[in-house]
Amino acid sequence: MRTSIIGILLLSFGFMASATPWSIDNDTSNISFISTKKVDVAEINHFKTFSGQLTEQGHFTLTIELASVWTNVDIRDSRLKDILFEVGAFPKLTLNATVDMDKLANILVGETGVMEIAADINLHGKMQTKTLFVTVAKLSEQRLLVSSTQPTIVNAAQYGLSSGIDKLRDIAGLTSISKSVPVSFILNLSR
Repeated sequence: MRTSIIGILLLSFGFMASATPWSIDNDTSNISFISTKKVDVAEINHFKTFSGQLTEQGHFTLTIELASVWTNVDIRDSRLKDILFEVGAFPKLTLNATVDMDKLANILVGETGVMEIAADINLHGKMQTKTLFVTVAKLSEQRLLVSSTQPTIVNAAQYGLSSGIDKLRDIAGLTSISKSVPVSFILNLSR
């Protein structure tokens, strides 16, 4: 009888553990984008604060706090927040996607798999669907490493950001700032 009760408790615990959503670890993850000015001067920029989850049903959400943009230049950070992203009105980027959980389950611990995921990205009050190409490494039954297999190109015009880029270009006295930006990421998820 005692063995049966312990078995039921262990099964219940196992079920609860598997139903726990995967959460992004902000401290060991990275979301970066490359901006290009004056035709061929490229700079790597990051977001410092973001969060996200993947549920057992395959619903993935990611939220990026746009005020956490970091370019290594304080005045540029301030201008991106105020002029480009307009964080007072549009403080966050949100991404929603559905992940094929059967495909994820077929990746064994210590192995990787490649996935193509359609993601709805809401930025600056505009929504666009982008295809993300990712490599998933299953580090353990409780840890995943998800990285972009190739950068995702974000076009400023699709999100109503072109006029902000034009203003930044004029303020900085630059000949050009690219309106297409490659975005890459490495996300550590655990449960």
